[in-house]
Amino acid sequence: MAKPPAEVRFPGDRTRRKKIRVRGIKQASKEIQQRLGRNLQELLDDPEVFVPEIRGNIDGSFFSKDKMAKTLKELPAVAAKRNDPRWLRKRMAKKGGDPVCRALAGSLLAASEEGRSTVAVFKNPLYGVSSYIRRGNGKQSHLAGIQNHTHSKMRLLVWDEHAKSGQWFFSWDGGFVFTGSEPDPPDEWVDWSLDNASIELSGGDVRWSRGLEESIVLERELTDSGWLRLEFLNGTIVGLTPAALAKSEEQFAQSVAMGMMPPRLSDVAEAEWMWRPEGWPEGRALPAEGKENLEEVLTAWLRMSFEDAALAVACRSSILNSISDGYVLGTHWFAEDGRDGFLELMAGNSEERRGIACVLDSLNTGIHIRTDGLVLVLEEDVIRLEDSACHPNLVALWPDHGLTILDEIYGISGSEAEAIHAKQMQRKQGFGAFLRELGKSLSTAKRLERLPWEIAALPSPLDFADALVRHAVENGVAATVSKARKGKGLEMAMGWAWLNVHERTESDAWRFDEASRDKGGDWVPALRALWDAAEDLLLKDNLDAAQDYEAAMRWLAEASGAGPMP
Repeated sequence: MAKPPAEVRFPGDRTRRKKIRVRGIKQASKEIQQRLGRNLQELLDDPEVFVPEIRGNIDGSFFSKDKMAKTLKELPAVAAKRNDPRWLRKRMAKKGGDPVCRALAGSLLAASEEGRSTVAVFKNPLYGVSSYIRRGNGKQSHLAGIQNHTHSKMRLLVWDEHAKSGQWFFSWDGGFVFTGSEPDPPDEWVDWSLDNASIELSGGDVRWSRGLEESIVLERELTDSGWLRLEFLNGTIVGLTPAALAKSEEQFAQSVAMGMMPPRLSDVAEAEWMWRPEGWPEGRALPAEGKENLEEVLTAWLRMSFEDAALAVACRSSILNSISDGYVLGTHWFAEDGRDGFLELMAGNSEERRGIACVLDSLNTGIHIRTDGLVLVLEEDVIRLEDSACHPNLVALWPDHGLTILDEIYGISGSEAEAIHAKQMQRKQGFGAFLRELGKSLSTAKRLERLPWEIAALPSPLDFADALVRHAVENGVAATVSKARKGKGLEMAMGWAWLNVHERTESDAWRFDEASRDKGGDWVPALRALWDAAEDLLLKDNLDAAQDYEAAMRWLAEASGAGPMP
């Protein structure tokens, strides 16, 4: 008998089976099924296995609003019905009553069922990921916490509503306690939490991170970089360095506080930043404003709203930005009479420090220059520079104070100063090189003022010889070779004489005609005498050489047949 034709399916056929994926559930692995099975069996054997040890006071009066009292009152009734699926279904769907008992009813029903291949997934950025069986209208966090009651952190989620009402819970691998309305962490919890914190610690009752010693923590010694001191209610003390905080993968406060509910480390530990600016007098108290700002930063850190890596900078800034007198440079403080030390500590050359000093002399108010270049005018008489290098501070000051520097230090004003100011604004050249070159060019210009004649005041070709001398003093003899080659007529002969004086004729003879070489050769002695006098006068600061220069120029005028001298 012939077989029937195979079934033919076409794209878009609606009769095909489709895989439907529901978010929040998954097929449980064998390991997950076994773990859930163990936890649910323990819950079925003892429905109160997830309840913490009661160490705090409970108000069981008739009109009491104590949430733990209400939970403990209803719990026995649910536990008694753990083998009654019908009753459990009604209780887990009921909107009223204790929410923890509602989740417990759903979990007990799940424990009585055999199939556990499909599970729900609970995800929390702080408490992690966990699988559970969802039954009833209980909160997901409550169901996940009850069914994972062996997880030291996950089981805390069952009691979130109780924590909101002001009740406290502490959980660790070796125990789980309820301390009532007072945060009273057991010693075991403190030890376990610090042993499993995100930063490795040494010691016992006194603990410290790498970079500290027990004596420093015990005696509250201050260090150059500062350190964070924590003291728990049970007397345990912890010291953390900025380096250790910067390298922690998980925020330290979070790694400790996730073992308590509510996760508020500020209620079980006090934080203190052990540091003062270098140069600050030991007997002088830190500004009150700085202490207030510091307390706000530390409180924010304890409440896990501040990154570990940024804590040290924020603590130091809280103090530094509250100082209202003297000079603040980076993490150093100088009194009002310590300006020289303040400038000396700045990284840069003498020209840059001189520029900073010039600006400070011109200020009538305090000033604060941030690392991002923002300049703040202050009412207090204090100079605050967050960056200790001269260059970034000069970059920030140049737009408003550059003209002052040019006028006061270099005597440049008017359109010339504005042109230099605008050029530096666009080029953003390193201020060390910029001010050094500016000073050098002005120094050369003042030296050239020693010459007897103004520019272009001499007849040709003496004016060309004078121009070559000036150019050589400003830029070096090598820079004059090209200029010497480009002369015309008598200037060409003077250029040949100049190259002979400086012995640079080997490769340039072909550039000059025979007549220019003949004339220039005759002028060499006089031009050499002129250059020797110029060296003494301009480069060796021999002011008496001005007469020698004038005499050599007259000799050159006589040799070249130039017109009358001015």
